[in-house]
This record gives sequence, C-alpha cells and structure tokens, in this order.
Amino acid sequence: MALSPTVAAVELAAFAASIFRAVGMADADARHVAHVLVWSNLRGNDGHGVQRIPRYMELVDEGTLNPRPTMTQRLETAAAVLIDADRAPGPLSMTFAADEAVRKAGEAGIGLALVRRTTHTAAIGFYTRRVAEAGMAAIAATASILNMPYHGARVPSVSTSPLSMAVPGGGRAPIVLDMATSVVSLGRLAQLRRTGKNLMPGWALDAAGNETTDAAKAELPLPLGGPKGAGLALMAECMASILTGNPILAPALTEGGEAALHRQNSFIIAIDIARFGDIATFRDSVGRLVDVLKSLPRQMGFDEILMPGERGDRIAAARAHDGIPIPPATWTELSRVADRFHLAMPATL
Repeated sequence: MALSPTVAAVELAAFAASIFRAVGMADADARHVAHVLVWSNLRGNDGHGVQRIPRYMELVDEGTLNPRPTMTQRLETAAAVLIDADRAPGPLSMTFAADEAVRKAGEAGIGLALVRRTTHTAAIGFYTRRVAEAGMAAIAATASILNMPYHGARVPSVSTSPLSMAVPGGGRAPIVLDMATSVVSLGRLAQLRRTGKNLMPGWALDAAGNETTDAAKAELPLPLGGPKGAGLALMAECMASILTGNPILAPALTEGGEAALHRQNSFIIAIDIARFGDIATFRDSVGRLVDVLKSLPRQMGFDEILMPGERGDRIAAARAHDGIPIPPATWTELSRVADRFHLAMPATL
C-alpha cells in the first residue's frame, strides 16, 4: 500500500490558496477558503478538507460556484438578516453569516442569519465555533441537494444536512457538536472509497438501492437513527431553503435537470449568553458539567469519556506538530489540479 504524503498545515493552506487564486478568487478570499478546508484536515475531518478541491474546481467550471461573488443582504430586521450569497464558496458566505449573527445577537440578544444560494459550506462546526469563541452560543444547519434516501425510500430524496451546536467552554476549548444527519457523512464515505476500506452494515445503499458494505459500490448514506436523521434533514430543508425562498429538494425530485444541480442554503443562530446571565457563571457551569460527565463510571472498552469536539482538538494538536497525511488517491487528484494551473505541489515532510 502506498504511503500517504504528509504536509505541514501552513504549506497545505498556501497550496490550496494558490489554486483558488488561479480560478479567480481574490487573495483574501482564496486564503480564507483554504484556511477553512485545512482547519478540517487538522481536526481529522478529512472529508471536508482539501479532498474537496477537485470538486470545487468542477463547480467553478460548470458555473455553479462563483469565485467573485457579490453577497448582498436581502432583508434585515432587529434580530435577523437574509443574505443572498451569489453562489459564493460556502466558507465565505458562512463566515459572513456567522459574523452577522453575532452582530445581531449583540444588538438584540439573539441573531439569525439566513443564507440562500451558497455552495458547499465545508465543516459547519467552523462557524459555530467562531460564534462560541466570541462568547456566544450557536446553532447552524445546512440544506443541500439530493444525496440521502428519506427513511423508507431507496432513492436520493433528502440531504445529509449537517447540524452544529456550540457553546463557550469552561476553561477549555468550546464544546462543538458537528454532525451529519446521515450515519456516515458523504466526505467520510468518499474518504473510505479512496482508501478501499469496507463500511459497517447499515451505513449505505448502492446505486440499486440495496444495502452494501463495499465502499466502492456505496452511493447513498443512510439517515442517522432512521426516521430521526431523515426528519432532521427534512426540517433543515424547511428552515434553510423554503424559508429563504430557494427550495432545493422538491424541484430536484419533480423537475430534475438543472434543479438537481449543486445548491445549498444555510442558517446560523447566535445567542448572546451575557443577556441572560453572567457569562463567567455560564462558563463555570459548563466546565463543571464536563468534569462530572468525564468522571462517570465507564462502559467496558471505554478508556475515557469524550465531549463533542474534544477528539478533533487533540488530532489538531498532533497534526499541527507532525503534519497532515494526505491519502495517495487525494494526492493524485490534487496533482492533476496543480498541473492544470502549472502550480507546484506542496513540500512534504
């Protein structure tokens, strides 16, 4: 088996930014999109990392992703904004939305930013963590194209709509829940496909709608918890797409064609904790809760009880020191993109 090249985070981010500049992004935008993708790689969430770059190039080529968007606010109220992203890269539109939600929460106690007409948002936990680092609580979700069967269906009918919640930590990093509404995320599924590993039973269906454990044949991840994951995906479409006047699922299911092309909508909510009590007391209470949970008697086979985001924090610390491993298949795909733009691949460790 081929060894995975290992690249320092700063080198990988510079390489990714050079690609995004090559397709027309402004320098600051290119560096930010690269930063968000490499942030995912650092945390071990490789399915939302630089593995996505070849797909981003396809979206640019087909006119779906706009490298030079003009994002506009279509509506603003005392506690909410509606942003038209103009097909912006998701890391740009969602970072803007997170900051707008924080601004609104600072004014009204709670802030809602709705985002319509964006593209792949990358790891949604990046944005809720950004809000938590500003001392606020956050909730976010994304609605996207048909890529998961609704519970009981055997064809793509809803999205794997990611959901994230975050709060400031008590003497630690923020607690960040970041999850897909599927058993396994599409990014993770693609990663397993590249590495040739098998899936667990109940994770995915093949193209014919039959359950499979063969990653090479897996096409559709199944909803997490059956009707629970499917219901969350349905509600994400209602709250992020239909609410913003840009429905995705129903047109794709009934019309097909362009209606089924890549589209995303999102929302993020920020809650100003200080409006409802002392922020220091809140942090202390979160810290106490974490300490109590981590000290509970453990089940057989568990060496430790981990909080949401804790494993990612540890992987990030290790990869910041040792570098980020890139699967050989991903390295080959990135090499093709680099060749297209006459760019050098990043130096390996």
